[in-house]
Amino acid sequence: MGIAQSQKSPAAGTTRRDDPLRESVRRTLSIEAAGLAALGELIDGDLGDAIERATLLIEGARGRVIVTGMGKSGHIGRKIAATLASTGTPALFLHAAEASHGDLGMVTPDDVLLAISWSGETAELGDVVHYARRFAVPLLAMTSNAESTLGRAADVVLVLPRAEEACPNGLAPTTSTLLQLALGDALAVLLLERRGFSASDFRVFHPGGKLGARLLKVADLMHQGTEMPLVRLGTPMSETLIEITGKRFGCCGVVDAAGKLVGIVTDGDLRRHMGGDLLPRPVEEVMTLSPLVVRPEELASAVLGVMNRRPVPVTVVFAVAEDAPVGILHIHDILRAGVL
Repeated sequence: MGIAQSQKSPAAGTTRRDDPLRESVRRTLSIEAAGLAALGELIDGDLGDAIERATLLIEGARGRVIVTGMGKSGHIGRKIAATLASTGTPALFLHAAEASHGDLGMVTPDDVLLAISWSGETAELGDVVHYARRFAVPLLAMTSNAESTLGRAADVVLVLPRAEEACPNGLAPTTSTLLQLALGDALAVLLLERRGFSASDFRVFHPGGKLGARLLKVADLMHQGTEMPLVRLGTPMSETLIEITGKRFGCCGVVDAAGKLVGIVTDGDLRRHMGGDLLPRPVEEVMTLSPLVVRPEELASAVLGVMNRRPVPVTVVFAVAEDAPVGILHIHDILRAGVL
């Protein structure tokens, strides 16, 4: 009964605009969007200056960014640490309460601490702050109160606007945690851009799943060396057929005396030239000139798109460097890797 009721349309006489369910969601999003807008307006002022100082501290550190917080701020901190780590800034999350029971041993003078607290008065952060001051560990604070205990102790304070919470009671962290997360993302992206962190670098930290597959390069999947079916110009088709059969790609590349790829023999070429005189003929009389080639550094996903968009779909491509074949890639290699 409850499920059926939840699927009903708004009551008669109301529009979707007047529907209380949609209006609640719309109000939450509007309040949070206003908070983000307020955060953006601060970038041209003191917050922008603080971000610059924080960035220089992080870039100058020989260690990691240690992110800490409690409650909802702790959850946000864990995500910020994960984003930093996955985008080239070594980072880890330190639970503020556990820090007082031995986990402060994770922190070294080479690190930078980023403490997150909306009020700046989170009691559990006391020992972390004291440790940072005692051992001269640079301390960044993300808080809405620059004059709080945390704000006064920090080397750099990233002050968040005191935006309205979306919670109608003004109690559940909603807008506040969104602003913390957004500022953490902005800091991570800024650091990423300043160090020139590329898609290739990103893949090193994301080898699994669809994301890792989409970032695979041709060089990661191609067959090399003696696995490549290759013959030289002038090779009779009798030998070329043996090379095609032995290497199991259904084709054979043809190279000139300098080792550059000049043609390819495919199943289609064999069908077009089938006859009693095929075997003694030189390969250049049968091959297709100027075959489709790719570069080893190209993304396999992009190559898959090129193969599928050809007027006659291509299932095999050679990878070349300075016009010489360095590998061969079959469409099945791409699909087996999960690249779609």
